[in-house]
Amino acid sequence: MKTFRDLLIWQKAMKLVTATYENTNCFPQSEIYGLTSQLRRCAVSIPSNIAEGYGRETKKELARYLSISIGSLYEYQTQIEIAKNINYLNQLEFNLLYENSRELEIMMLTFARKLNTVA
Repeated sequence: MKTFRDLLIWQKAMKLVTATYENTNCFPQSEIYGLTSQLRRCAVSIPSNIAEGYGRETKKELARYLSISIGSLYEYQTQIEIAKNINYLNQLEFNLLYENSRELEIMMLTFARKLNTVA
C-alpha cells in the first residue's frame, strides 16, 4: 500500500459518504442542523479517521483510529435507523445504506483484528 487511498475500507467508506449525502438531500430543511448534519458528520468521520490513522505510520495508531472509525460507523447505523423510523428514509434506501455499512463493518473489524495481532 502506498497511501490510505489504497485501503479498500477507505474506498468503501468514501462511497458510503457519497450515498449518505445523496440520501439526506431529501430530508426536511428543519433537520439541516439536526439529523442531516449528524448523519453526514458520522459518515465523513469514518474514512477521515481511517486516513488519519494510516498517516500516523504505526500499526498501533492505525488500530486506534480504526477503532474510532468503527464507533462512528455504529453511530451511523443507529442514525439511519432513526431516519427510517421517522420516515426520512424509505425501507429500500435504509436497506441499501445499512447493507453497505454492515459490509464495511465486517471489513473494518477484520482489519482491526489483524492489526491487533501484529501490533
